[in-house]
Amino acid sequence: MEKLLCTWLPRMDALMLRVYFLLMNGMTPLHLAVWFSLHAEDCSTVEILLEHNADCSAEDDEKMTPLNHLSRGPASEKLRELLYRHLEEQRRKKALLACSETKAKMDELETELSNIVGLHELKVQLRKWAKGMLLDERRRALGLKVGARRPPHMAFLGNPGTGKTMVARILGKLLHMVGILATDRVTEVQRTDLVGEFVGHTGPKTRRKIKEAEGGILFVDEAYRLIPMQKEDDKDYGLEALEEIMSVMDSGSVVVIFAGYSEPMKRVISSNEGFCRRVTKFFHFDDFTSKDLAKILFIKMNEQGEDSLLYGFKLHPSCSEDAVAALIQTETTEKQRREMNGGLAATMLINARENLDLRLNFDCVDTDELTTITLEDLTAGLRLLSK
Repeated sequence: MEKLLCTWLPRMDALMLRVYFLLMNGMTPLHLAVWFSLHAEDCSTVEILLEHNADCSAEDDEKMTPLNHLSRGPASEKLRELLYRHLEEQRRKKALLACSETKAKMDELETELSNIVGLHELKVQLRKWAKGMLLDERRRALGLKVGARRPPHMAFLGNPGTGKTMVARILGKLLHMVGILATDRVTEVQRTDLVGEFVGHTGPKTRRKIKEAEGGILFVDEAYRLIPMQKEDDKDYGLEALEEIMSVMDSGSVVVIFAGYSEPMKRVISSNEGFCRRVTKFFHFDDFTSKDLAKILFIKMNEQGEDSLLYGFKLHPSCSEDAVAALIQTETTEKQRREMNGGLAATMLINARENLDLRLNFDCVDTDELTTITLEDLTAGLRLLSK
């Protein structure tokens, strides 16, 4: 017995050292069980681990899966068949789970897009990006190797109130939802946030804002203000701020959206020869029609938070979408609609709420009347704009 122990213990020490080395190499219990099966021709431990859903596609520090280790020794047909069968089963389950998650994410995106009025081309592009990125998630769940996508930098061109900032926030949610961005944060900046007053101030000021936006979207509103109207204005530091932003756009650490009026934005595009190489998507935000503004008004009424002046209020049944659109068309000028866009609907509602208060008596006890905005109120709200 003593002689047997003297022979067995050194072997046990060697085995334990080998197992310790394998664990230090990032191997999972299934890796170790496969390694043991290759040496002992015993699959029982592998079978137990697989019954408890051990991951067949897990990688060790050498990027080797348990199946890859089959090539390091003579594997039995039983072991090989066992691993491959469970691998396919696990891939199928992951694919079903990914499919369910993908549908939920697309539904979430569609909910966000339903709040965007018009902008058909942009919605198509957002759906295209979302579908492609979510399909990549499915591919990875099936064990396929696919390259990482880098979202493009963009320019949003159009008048104020056309929804540029809102779309940027939706885009932030989308890119974060599919794992492209680390956060859904949208950092909104203008010239005053980036440009200093003296030599040496602009660079550090701009870099601080870029650092704040890392992992999310840097939304540069009225970007054309970074470029002076006169080329000979050498005391303007806006171009320095633009160059600081351009210098980080290839890093993938932040997505940049430049926004502003269509015509002045041409100055930005032509100011830097690398602009069009980096900014690959240009979207034009058209002015809203009267029908668009009526839709926006209804969306705003349906999404009032508790901190809103309009929380708890509703529109009278006579205020149909068509009736509101006709009212806007009649009571406003094209110039008003072009200059205010979505802001017109918000101001119209606030004015209408104030008109409701004005025409009610203190002895009114009808709860419905106290909280219902009528077509008369909306008309008064629009007429105040002209004054």
